[in-house]
Amino acid sequence: MTAYLLSIVAMVKIYTFLFNTRTIKDLTQHLFCDWKELNTSEEYKIMKSYATNSRRFTLIYSVYCFSAMLIFLLMSLIPYTLDIILPLNESRPILLPYRGYYFVDIREYFFQILWHAVVAWEVVIAGVVTHDCLFVTYVEHVCSIFAVIGLRYEHLFHDDDGGKMEIVNILDNIHCKKVALLVHKHREALQYAQLLESIFTGPFAVQILIVTIGMSISLLQITQDNSDILESTRYVFYVIGQLIHLFFLSFEGQRLIDHSLQICDKM
Repeated sequence: MTAYLLSIVAMVKIYTFLFNTRTIKDLTQHLFCDWKELNTSEEYKIMKSYATNSRRFTLIYSVYCFSAMLIFLLMSLIPYTLDIILPLNESRPILLPYRGYYFVDIREYFFQILWHAVVAWEVVIAGVVTHDCLFVTYVEHVCSIFAVIGLRYEHLFHDDDGGKMEIVNILDNIHCKKVALLVHKHREALQYAQLLESIFTGPFAVQILIVTIGMSISLLQITQDNSDILESTRYVFYVIGQLIHLFFLSFEGQRLIDHSLQICDKM
């Protein structure tokens, strides 16, 4: 059951992008345009640091997801390996990669079933990883825009050498233009964030519901499979993986909220 729920989560993620293809394209084009509008090396360093965070997350998250799924599936080889290393009077029960029905002799076609499961589930995980990494990239980019806007607010009345300028006339045309430009950029960043919210809020609510149901079922199966330690261990790993998955996405959402609120402190 948990395997099918994971498949549904992957489909929700894929169809989220499929139904919002034009919006995703606009977000990506906006991302490249923002890099071209940087004024100073300090702003470039800020944007680069957030881009580095996105790249680091993508690498770590991709390696984690693919390797975790591979280990989860290859745990099916443990009974087969133990039959070779520590044979019993009879063969140990076959542990399938996931609960499915292939309408063939499971013991005879075990390796064919295993490799099919590995390929199929790695493809599913590829969809999950693509969605999550692109989402994190967009969120980190919005956070970097807020950080750059905050920097510009802090240096609004500074000259090119970093010193404070003496304000003679509060209605100075130059400063009015700077403030107007900052307000415009801030509004664009808010629109970018609202666009992300409109795309991902609904699908994330569905994903959280499905993941919660999946973890509940897994915990129930752990309590019922007292005799099968190996199967219970796999369910424990599944629950831990889902918790990590939820943590990463929730963490990025909280970062976006924090960066948006920090603008007020820098004005």
